[in-house]
Amino acid sequence: MRKGSVIANIADDLGLDINHLTSRKLRIVSRSAERYFYVSLENGNLYIKDRIDRDTLCGAEASCFLTFDAVIENPLTVFRVRVEIQDINDNSPVFVPDIFTIETIELTSAGTRFALQNAEDPDIGSNSVQTYKLSDNQYFTLSEDRNPDGSRVLELVQEKPLDRETQSLHELILTAMDGGKPVRSGTALIRIIVTDVNDNFPIFTQQVYKVSLNEDIPVNTTIITVGANDKDEGLYSEITYSFSKTSGNIHYTGAFSIHPVSGDMKTNNRLDFELVRNYELSLQAKDGGGLVAHCKVLIEVIDVNDNPPEISITSLSTPIPEDAAPGTVVVLIEVHDQDSGENGEVDCKLLEQSSFSLILSDDSYYRIITTSEMDREQMPSYNISILATDRGSPALSSKMTIKLEISDVNDNPPMFHKSKFVTHVPENNLPGASIYTVQASDPDTGENAKIIYSISTIGTEDLSLSAYLSINIESGVVYAQRTFDYEQLKEFVIHVTATDSGSPSLSSNATLLIRIVDQNDNVPRILYPTLDSGGAAIFEMVPFASEPGSLIAKVVAVDSDSGHNSWLSYHFIQASEPSHFVINEHTGEIRTIHAFLEKAILRHKVVVMVKDNGDPALSATVTLSLIVADNFQQVVPKLNPISDIGDDSPQNHLQLYLLIALALISLLFIITLILVVISKCKKSKSSSAFGSFSTNLYPPVDPRVLSMYSDGTLPLPYSYNLCVALDPSESDFVVTESNQNVPVDNLIDADDSGLGSEGLKEATLMSTDTQVGWVAHKVFYGLILNS
Repeated sequence: MRKGSVIANIADDLGLDINHLTSRKLRIVSRSAERYFYVSLENGNLYIKDRIDRDTLCGAEASCFLTFDAVIENPLTVFRVRVEIQDINDNSPVFVPDIFTIETIELTSAGTRFALQNAEDPDIGSNSVQTYKLSDNQYFTLSEDRNPDGSRVLELVQEKPLDRETQSLHELILTAMDGGKPVRSGTALIRIIVTDVNDNFPIFTQQVYKVSLNEDIPVNTTIITVGANDKDEGLYSEITYSFSKTSGNIHYTGAFSIHPVSGDMKTNNRLDFELVRNYELSLQAKDGGGLVAHCKVLIEVIDVNDNPPEISITSLSTPIPEDAAPGTVVVLIEVHDQDSGENGEVDCKLLEQSSFSLILSDDSYYRIITTSEMDREQMPSYNISILATDRGSPALSSKMTIKLEISDVNDNPPMFHKSKFVTHVPENNLPGASIYTVQASDPDTGENAKIIYSISTIGTEDLSLSAYLSINIESGVVYAQRTFDYEQLKEFVIHVTATDSGSPSLSSNATLLIRIVDQNDNVPRILYPTLDSGGAAIFEMVPFASEPGSLIAKVVAVDSDSGHNSWLSYHFIQASEPSHFVINEHTGEIRTIHAFLEKAILRHKVVVMVKDNGDPALSATVTLSLIVADNFQQVVPKLNPISDIGDDSPQNHLQLYLLIALALISLLFIITLILVVISKCKKSKSSSAFGSFSTNLYPPVDPRVLSMYSDGTLPLPYSYNLCVALDPSESDFVVTESNQNVPVDNLIDADDSGLGSEGLKEATLMSTDTQVGWVAHKVFYGLILNS
């Protein structure tokens, strides 16, 4: 049949829908049939691809088949297809050689037979050689007979004696005809040479020699020894063995050799059962007179297990997604062994693969399917090893490893290596500086592993996070948007979210605690003593009779920083020499060192420095003027002389006005006190009729209450309690003074700075006149100056 001829519609034969042939990938799988056939996916027809020569494929076999597999997918199915190749009469009979030379003696009697070589026709059946015909002559006829194996025996029969002197050469035409329509024929020339007196032919001991050999027989091994006898003597009895010149011998004699004298037949090359299973060789024995005898040697090659199984991949699906369901077909393989029988029967198995299973699909096809769920993060690829072992003895095996890639799906959220991160950032940082890097990892790949970071606040809804912090969405670096102040905000609790770019995306969270670290950026602030709004100096009154170690003042300061930066220490940096006072480094308490002498200096100026413990340290200072005196009159002589008031300077005018105001207010205060005393006395007389008198108008004050306000830590407002006793012997009053700041700019020196004062710590008993004068002068003078 010509190329492109339609053999059959394979789609109809297999019951397939023509419209689905392309999607189901109908194809032919074969080692040999693909050369001769192809299938159309448009109509399902099976076409001839190349000319098929049955005689070349199958030789003299009675039936000839080409077998292939038709494979379709979705679902995967394999069909076995056998195409029978029918013989046509396309070969003419051929004689090899086409000239037969026969030497015979002239004394050969009638009836002598001469063996002839049969004609060869690759066709079979009726298309092979059917009849022979010999050209007309008067000396010879043609005889046909059959051997036990069914082969023809063709002989030339001499009908009359020959006379070499009459005719030494006879030429006849032998014609072979087949049974085809039309009939084909082939001819050969028979040359008969008449010689003298060699009237006996060699005779083989067997007409057919049979031998069986294993295909692994070593080269140059003697496989058989043929023999022939000749009754002649001398030169006519010397026999030479050789291969007959036939088409079969031309193809196969290269595998064997025969010794021309001994008749030993040996192997020249290695035999291969898979290439040639049977050899049919023609031998001839020729005597010295030229007479020839023929025989056949039939050699059967026995298969040995010399071919390991062959594994080939028919279909491979790679990569497969990691969420592929168990039972997914990933590989279709074909296993073939060129040996026959048990040597060609193959068993397959997978080596150390618990995630896959091997299933026999057809005679030689296997499917590999998944048996469990895949996880690319644990196993990104699999090396599937297939071991194919035949059943020969000894068994041969082959191994193939198939690499199967697993594609990623977004099944893993980003993960932080811990759920909470803590970092410390010093205050006064630069805006825009990176303060921490939060990293999450995602075992997925590609877009599924690309992480985007975001932040939000936890528990601080009123805090604008974007004003303080930002995060790089790709790197996870957290930046400060502004300068932090520890005194305003001590920490941030940030909710960090890592989201991958998969579809759908997955995310995870972590907490970032940013603690602001304090720096020494605040100067100590002195709470006491303080300067008034006008900047006037303050002073402290120190009783002249103070004992050594007496508390006379205390400096109180605070620092807005924390930790070591807020630890304060107190020091004198400027004091009168020699110093009469000492300050406690830790509490700021100022105490006397020794008692004052009568000639001691009444005024002492000290500068106290309050220093924190930061690096570098920050400090603040305050100046105190300590006035040593028991009463206010001791301080008055220090005032400027009255004569100076007449001066026209503004300072002298101010002093004059103050003195006049002091005198007037003192007079009014004394009158008020007298009226109060008289009123108290009247009330006490009226109340004496109802009970006994108390020694004092007011109940005694608990010393523990007073001690609460006399530790010298913070100033308290002055309070004056006037108590007049009914007993004339106890006609004194008590002045309790907690604290009062009294500016004395004009009392001491014009160049003094701000002074602090602390009131008397002990109640003093003195005469009424003296006490009233003291109170009047001190209180009202201070009020005037402060105003």
